[in-house]
Amino acid sequence: MATSPSAVVDHSAHTRFSDPGEHAALLAALPTDPPAMAAVARNVIVHYRSDGLDLPARTRDDINLRWVEAMLHTDQERHGTALAEPREATARLQGCCRDHSLLCVSALRTNGVPARTRVGYAGYFHSDWHADHVVVEAWIEGRWRRFDPEIEGGFEALPEPMDMPTAELGSTGFVTAAQVWAGFRAGALDADTYGVDKSLPDLRGERFVFDEVIYEVAHRFGDELLLWDAWGRIAAPGTPVSAADAAWMDETAALLLAADAGDLEAEASLLERYRSDDGLHPGSEILSASPVADGVVQVSLDR
Repeated sequence: MATSPSAVVDHSAHTRFSDPGEHAALLAALPTDPPAMAAVARNVIVHYRSDGLDLPARTRDDINLRWVEAMLHTDQERHGTALAEPREATARLQGCCRDHSLLCVSALRTNGVPARTRVGYAGYFHSDWHADHVVVEAWIEGRWRRFDPEIEGGFEALPEPMDMPTAELGSTGFVTAAQVWAGFRAGALDADTYGVDKSLPDLRGERFVFDEVIYEVAHRFGDELLLWDAWGRIAAPGTPVSAADAAWMDETAALLLAADAGDLEAEASLLERYRSDDGLHPGSEILSASPVADGVVQVSLDR
């Protein structure tokens, strides 16, 4: 893991996605220890696919809120109270792992703590399946500490969700998208066991993992986009990955892995690649295929 809280970018500085804007005071009032902060995130946001809850259709579009400022604005329109004040589950913002994690990252940055979202796969929700997932990585007590704000308590496969160890391929922990791509290319894993759900054959496999690495790079460098957004070399589900694209991704994933191992030169090279390569970074407009809407729409990122 990198030994610098900033590396080549300042992770304590807000991005356009994490910036709370006029609602900064709501986040400044929050605790910065992971368990307490995660509890607040779960109080504000409910997963839009939560089992056992009949969530209202009128708020389903919450999941398309890209900006923390817009998330907090919507929450305050409904509740108008401090974020730790209890909210009924059916009145919370509908969101997903990206939203829980980005809200925590925003609160940490607001309080001066370097933090970033990490994109990869969790092996602790279901046996023999690795679900695409986003967790928090925060610089706490001189090290990058990962935690999963969606989880209250723990699982047998993940007893400490508030301080997750760096996991190896084949484990039941959280592994980054770059780890999975590299493992797939080395023949060490079956990419068809990495995706959204076993029942969705197009949302898993080589193409899905390829696209997830692009999300991972974007989130690392401050474009914390939705996991159904598309730009650059991201393609429609199930689209074959060309040999040229696979070789390009091999280089990108290798830089990510080296950066995670503390190689600042590799991270600087990755940042330069991200900024200069249209296949990696989003432009002013992207495509989005929301799971609660029909079809693909063009979305402007200009604010």
